[in-house]
Amino acid sequence: MPATVSIVGRPNVGKSTLFNRLIGRRKAIVHDEYGVTRDRHYGESFWNGQNFSVIDTGGYLPDESDAITSGIREQIHLAIDESDVILFVVDTETGMHPLDQAVAEILRKQEKPVLLVVNKCDNEEKRLEAVEFYGLGFEEMYPVSSISGTGTGDLLDKVVEQLPDKDGEEEEKYPKIAFVGRPNVGKSSLMNALLKSDRCIVTEIPGTTRDAINSRLEYEGETYIIVDTAGLRKKAKVKENIEFYSTVRTDRAIKEADVVVLLLDAMQGFDEQDKRILREAENFNKGIIIVLNKWDTVPDKDTNLLKEFEQYIYGKVRTLDYIPIISISAKTGLRIEKVLDFSKKVIEQRRKKISTPQLNDSIAKILKERPLPVKRGRQLKIQYAVQVKSNPPVFKFFMNNPQELPPNYRRFLENKLREYFGFEGVPITMVFRQK
Repeated sequence: MPATVSIVGRPNVGKSTLFNRLIGRRKAIVHDEYGVTRDRHYGESFWNGQNFSVIDTGGYLPDESDAITSGIREQIHLAIDESDVILFVVDTETGMHPLDQAVAEILRKQEKPVLLVVNKCDNEEKRLEAVEFYGLGFEEMYPVSSISGTGTGDLLDKVVEQLPDKDGEEEEKYPKIAFVGRPNVGKSSLMNALLKSDRCIVTEIPGTTRDAINSRLEYEGETYIIVDTAGLRKKAKVKENIEFYSTVRTDRAIKEADVVVLLLDAMQGFDEQDKRILREAENFNKGIIIVLNKWDTVPDKDTNLLKEFEQYIYGKVRTLDYIPIISISAKTGLRIEKVLDFSKKVIEQRRKKISTPQLNDSIAKILKERPLPVKRGRQLKIQYAVQVKSNPPVFKFFMNNPQELPPNYRRFLENKLREYFGFEGVPITMVFRQK
């Protein structure tokens, strides 16, 4: 998984401005008003050939007198848990503050790399004033101006130098399956059930999730890396902190996975958070499976009940009806191996390659069944198509006036491709180019 860099410090020292500078776009809210960053934000950065996530921990303090015990302390401990490198930001304009010293005391006690960043060093005079921050007890200091970008190149050089080595080649060889979903839907239970199954051989390997070890699992002759996104190692006192870091962890896992397994509690239904996870997985062209867990707790089950669940979920996300839905019970072990069976199938579908003659024969049949519309007095025509990539699949269509092709015809074309070639659980990318 990508390494993670967290930005911590007291309010109003310019954490959000530094965050925007590092990710290259304005995502965090920046304002001079005290404590305006009420939520944490995260984005992706790239420097010297390395990608890494950046977290802005915010600085909202409801009561400054109690700030270090109730607000900053928890955010710093969560940042320590979830990060590979920590940027401790202070402000040369206001000088050393008691809260800076309190934050420094926490950070000095842990082993992860901490870089002291002295912000608002816009000129030589400010850089000279920054030396007082050596009093916080850190060997090196990085004077920067987040607004102008001065000094951020040297800071990023050091950040990349401190990041951990990328996942080993052994892990990279095998497809990754990530279990994601809301809290308490049974992610850990399913992982544990699979890892204890007599049909699975398990080897623990070092992963980069902060509180877990990714597991290498062998099943029916195939090897997979199981990625855990379960709960935080230290229970956060503030619910928003739990939700934020869970979201960060889930998004990281989705980006790294080959197959995303979305777990739902069969008794809780499907909500906006589940929909967001599915859209995120689709946007990154990941294989997707929906798993209804705790099926043993569903009362009055009959043969049509799973079908009704499918219709309910597909009704919420109408364009994602290609995603398979299975019901299991991690607690009783009911059908848990189906998760791996479907994952294997989705991985195969994701790697599928359709020959150009086979593809164009099918396109001809599709066009005969439903001809392309006439736009501005001209008949739209697809001359030919080719699959330019697999894992994930990408198709390129060459036609006249591709900008005129209606969205509903694109959807029809995708449905027919699935009808002919499968691609169950796999997003399809279709690119239309002028012939």
